[in-house]
Amino acid sequence: MSIAPLSRPRRLAAAALLLSAPALQAAEEPALEEVTVSATRVSLPASALPNTIQVIGEEAISLQSQLHGSAVDVVSTLVPSFSPTREKLSGQGESLRGRRPLYLIDGVPQSNPLRDGSREGYTIDPFFVERVEVIFGSNAIQGIGATGGVVNYATVAPATDADRWGGRVLAQFGADGEFRGDSGTSRLGVLVGRDFGRLDVTAGVAFQSRGAFYDGDGRRIGVDGTQGEVQDSDSLSLYLKAGAELGAARRLELMAQQFELEGDGDYVVVPGSRAAGRPASAVRGASPGVIPTNTVRTASLTYTDTDLLGGRLTAQAFLQDFESVFGGGVFADFQDPRIQAGGGLFDQSSNHSDKLGLRLAYERPVGALPGLRSHFGVDVLRDTTFQELIATGRKWVPETTFDSVAPFAQLFQSLFDERLLLAAGLRHEFARLEVDDYETLWFYGPRRVAGGSPEFDESLVNLGATWRIAGPLSAYASYAEGFTMPDVGRILRAVGTPGQDVDDFLDLQPVVADNVELGLEWRGEALTASAAYFWSDSDRGALLVLRGGDVFEVQRQRTEIEGLELSASWRTPVPGLTLSSAYAALEGRTDGNGDGRVDQDLDGANISPDRLNVAVEYARGPLLARLQAQSYLSRRFAGTPGAGRFEGYEVADAMLRWSAPLGAFTLTVANLLDESYVTYHSQTVRPTDNLRFFAGRGRTVSLGFEKRF
Repeated sequence: MSIAPLSRPRRLAAAALLLSAPALQAAEEPALEEVTVSATRVSLPASALPNTIQVIGEEAISLQSQLHGSAVDVVSTLVPSFSPTREKLSGQGESLRGRRPLYLIDGVPQSNPLRDGSREGYTIDPFFVERVEVIFGSNAIQGIGATGGVVNYATVAPATDADRWGGRVLAQFGADGEFRGDSGTSRLGVLVGRDFGRLDVTAGVAFQSRGAFYDGDGRRIGVDGTQGEVQDSDSLSLYLKAGAELGAARRLELMAQQFELEGDGDYVVVPGSRAAGRPASAVRGASPGVIPTNTVRTASLTYTDTDLLGGRLTAQAFLQDFESVFGGGVFADFQDPRIQAGGGLFDQSSNHSDKLGLRLAYERPVGALPGLRSHFGVDVLRDTTFQELIATGRKWVPETTFDSVAPFAQLFQSLFDERLLLAAGLRHEFARLEVDDYETLWFYGPRRVAGGSPEFDESLVNLGATWRIAGPLSAYASYAEGFTMPDVGRILRAVGTPGQDVDDFLDLQPVVADNVELGLEWRGEALTASAAYFWSDSDRGALLVLRGGDVFEVQRQRTEIEGLELSASWRTPVPGLTLSSAYAALEGRTDGNGDGRVDQDLDGANISPDRLNVAVEYARGPLLARLQAQSYLSRRFAGTPGAGRFEGYEVADAMLRWSAPLGAFTLTVANLLDESYVTYHSQTVRPTDNLRFFAGRGRTVSLGFEKRF
C-alpha cells in the first residue's frame, strides 16, 4: 500500500484534527447557500443529510468538460474517491469508494448490472448537464445498483425566458501539444428554449469528433479494439425538455435524450512491451467487423404536485434503451466447429438492455409531531438484458428479465430548534429474475441449462443523525445498506457444469453492501472543510477475477473496504483567490480462500489508488484562471496473486476563461507538464498483457467559445 494503514480511532482523530484548527481560528460566519440535491429524493438541503454529498456545478462542468469532453471525466477529476478513468470507452474497473456507482440521468438509471458492459460513463454529452450530484457510499435511495454511491447527471433546467427564444452555443477545437494533424478534436453544441407561459420547451444538439491520442513521449496511444475507444470517434447527443404548468402547484415535464458514440476504426493496435517499459501504440489500418459503439435513449415523464394534502407528490415513469457493440476477433470462446471448422471463426458481441420503471414518492410534515417529516412511496422496475454475437446471431447471454417492486418509508425528526436531525428508513425489495432454458456456447460445453425464476426478498435499512454543533460546524453519522445484482450475464454465459438449474444457482444471489460513515463538516463564509471516515462490507461481494489470462469471471467473496476522505476550500483575503484540496485513502480486502476471513488486497480492477487533489483558482471580473493537479499515489497489492503494482503519477491542468460581451473564450491545457505515464488500469490489471499496456494522454490544448443569448 502507498501509506501505512490507519486504525479507525486514529483516522477519526485525524479527521477531527483537520477541522479543529479552522474551527478555532475562524470567526463564526453565515452559512453558505443551502443546496437541495434531487438524487436524495427529499426536499431537505444536502447539509441536513447524514451523507457525504458533492455537487459539481454548471461552471465547473463547463470548464472540466473542455479538458476531456465527457461527463465521467468531470467526476473522475474532481472526486478523489472515484478511480482514474481508463481513458477508453469501457469503464471496467472504475469505482467510487471501491464499489460500482449507480449512474443516473435525472433519476433514470443508466447502469446495467445484469450484464455489466461498463459503458455507462458515456450516455450523455456534458453540454446538457447542469450539475452532477454525487452521493457517496452504499445506499438504496435509488434502488438497485448503488453499492458504491450515486452519480446523478441533472440536466439543464427548463427555459424561463418569456416572449423570446434564449439559450447558448458552444464551439471548441483542440489537438495534442504538438498539434499533429490526426489529433484534432472539435466540439459543437446548441441549446435553445422558450417559456410560452403555461408551456415551456428546451431543445439542443451536441456533436464531438475526437482524433488520435498521443502520450507524453509523442507516441500515438494504442487502441482497444475490443472494449472500444473514445479516441478516433464521433458522438452525437440530442436533448429535449418540455413542461406544462397544470396549476399553481402542479407540473408535468418530459425529458428525452439520445446519445450515440461510434468509433471510426481508422487505427489498429501495435503491442507494447512491459519488460522494456514501452506502451502499446497504434498505426493506421482497418478494424474488422462493426466498429464499437454506444447508443443510449433515455426518456422520463415526471408529474409533481407541491400542494397535495399538505405534502409533495412526485411520480415519474421512465424508459431507457441501451445498446453497446464491442469489437470482434477470432476468440477461443466464440469458436464453434458446427459453424466453421478449423478455429478461424470471427465474431463480436453486443449488449442490449431495456428498462421500464415507475417511481412514486410522497413527502409531507406530520402535523401531530412537531419537526417530524415523512417520506414514502414505491419503485417499480423491469430490466430486460441479453448479449448476442452479431456476426453469427448466437445468444451469448440468454435474455434475462429482472422485475422489482420496492415500497419504502423514510422519517426525519428535527429536535432542539433544528440543531439535531434524526433519519430512519426502510426499503423492501421484492425481486424476481427470470431466465428461460438456454444452451451455452460450444466453448463452455456446450451445456444445456434449465431456466428458472429465482426470487429475492430483501429489507434494506438506513439510519442517521446530523448534529449542528456550533455555527458552521456540524457532525453526522449514518448506516445504510445498498443492493445490486452480480454480473448475472457473465455468470450465466460461462456455465460449464452439466445439469445446472438457474433456480438453484447460488451465485445469482444479490449483493448487499453495508456502509457506516462518520463525518465532520465546517461550512463558513470563507472556509469550508470536511472529513469523513467510512467502512463498508459485503458477505457475498461480486469481484472481477482474471482467469486463463484473458477472461474475467465473477467471484462471490466477502469484501471489506474502509477509507478516509478530507477536503477543504479557502476563499483567501485576496479578492477572487480560492485555494482547495481533497484527499482520499482507501483500503480493500477480500476473502481469497473462502474461509470467511479477508486475507488479500483488492486489486486494481476493484479499487482505486489513494489520491491528493489541489487547486488554485482566481475569479475576478471577466477573468477566471484555474490551476489544478491530481497526484495518484503508488499502491501494492498484498496477497493478491497475479496483481500488478501501481507506481503512481501526477497530472496538472490549466484553464483560462475570459468573459467578454461577445461571449466567453476558454483556453484549457490538460496534462500541462506533458507527463508520461501508464494508466492505473493498465498497470494493475492483466500485468502480462502487452496489447492492453496503454499510456495516458499527454499534453492537449483546446480553445473554446461559448455564447449565451
